[in-house]
Amino acid sequence: MAGTSGAPQGSTGPGGSAEPSLSGYPTEVFKAYDIRGIVPAQFHADLARAVGAAVVEVLGVRVCDGGPGAVVVGQDMRPSGDDLVAAFADGVCSRGCDVVRIGLASTDGLYFASGDLGLPGAMFTASHNPAEYNGIKVCRAGAAPVGMESGLREIRDLVRDGMPPPSGPTGMVRRADTMPSYAAFLRGLVDLSAIRPLSVVVDAGNGMAGITVPAVLGTEAGLGPLPLRIDPMYFELDGTFPNHEANPIDPDNLRDLQARVVSRGADVGLAFDGDADRCFVVDERGVAVSPSAITALIARRELQRNPGATIIYNCISSRVVPEVVAQAGGVGERTRVGHSFIKARMAETGAVFGGEHSGHFYFADFWRADSGMLAAMHVLAALGSAPEGTPLSALLEEFDRYAASGEINSVVSDASAATQRVRQAFSSRPGLTFDDLDGMTVSAAEWWFNLRPSNTEPLLRLNVEAVDGGTMEAVRDEVLAIVRS
Repeated sequence: MAGTSGAPQGSTGPGGSAEPSLSGYPTEVFKAYDIRGIVPAQFHADLARAVGAAVVEVLGVRVCDGGPGAVVVGQDMRPSGDDLVAAFADGVCSRGCDVVRIGLASTDGLYFASGDLGLPGAMFTASHNPAEYNGIKVCRAGAAPVGMESGLREIRDLVRDGMPPPSGPTGMVRRADTMPSYAAFLRGLVDLSAIRPLSVVVDAGNGMAGITVPAVLGTEAGLGPLPLRIDPMYFELDGTFPNHEANPIDPDNLRDLQARVVSRGADVGLAFDGDADRCFVVDERGVAVSPSAITALIARRELQRNPGATIIYNCISSRVVPEVVAQAGGVGERTRVGHSFIKARMAETGAVFGGEHSGHFYFADFWRADSGMLAAMHVLAALGSAPEGTPLSALLEEFDRYAASGEINSVVSDASAATQRVRQAFSSRPGLTFDDLDGMTVSAAEWWFNLRPSNTEPLLRLNVEAVDGGTMEAVRDEVLAIVRS
């Protein structure tokens, strides 16, 4: 196995039971990018055990350097996590592969462990979903994504059809603490030691940022203090989410943070989702910052270090992103929504950074994986390096060029038919361009909109952007009327 950055803390043997065929499992738990469902009705220990065995078979990690291979496993704070992780580890070990359990972790903490240890990984989380959900995000060694087109379909099929009985020796479970090395690694990527003092309110949403923020931005991992005054909100780990959903893309879940930033006179507010791989930002006025503005800000910083590099952005990002990338001398590359597409395109193009309007930010020097914490550190570094007294709103003002609708969902019985109605309504108008990179995008000189179906629900998602609010509202209302007719 590759060298570790956290010493093993003891070993236990697996149960070693064989995996039954789960031909009756709910197929909907296998999503485009992960496995996710309600516990135990859809996602239960038998399924987790079978997935563990299938991961070993599909990813080919039974043997590594002449000895047993290993899968690194982390989990968030959901109450169902312990039992599901134990079952998954049992399935992995039954196939002659070891398990390295890193315990409670953010998803980007698991990606770090996968990259640092050179091992495939499994993160037990349902991200921002309610408490009754849990799931697994799987990656190959080096945090390379495993989605439906890159191994998850094969894992699903093995689970469905059953596998031959295990044979040969079983693997072992070891424990490792990778949090100190994770924190030190991030601090090495973005140096905050010399910035001006900042007051930062952080809403962890009772999720994993409750332990990663004290480790990375504080001193809990044994690192020295930074010039940051952290005002914590909902840092207690609680997978029942007693205060609000850990889903900061919903404006309702930002209200507590916005009020605290204003009442405390803070410089900035940060909100993380349940597994802390996404970060949303609130400025000193309590105004939510567009993730596209954060993408533009970080893109410019990365291009200062990597002149002429490629920056990835998805098809619902603001036009400000490619504009800023071009102005900074970079190459903008537009791609589909979704981490597997972003990461694959980054690998193909050698891109140094990628941003999604959903609050996911990807870094080449973090194994092309997404990290909400690393994005937050870039924001703090930019603000803390600005002239004394410069508020975040002023720093980001140049990125506020367009009016956006935000994502609007419509329940439809036939997404394809509804999209076709919209296409027909706009196809005869002069000066418009259409593309089908991800759903349907229609563009004019002064506006654009994207209409794309959900991967998992009977929904159409609409995003509209225009040069002013009136134009945006007119386009938005026209498209919605057609979709909902």
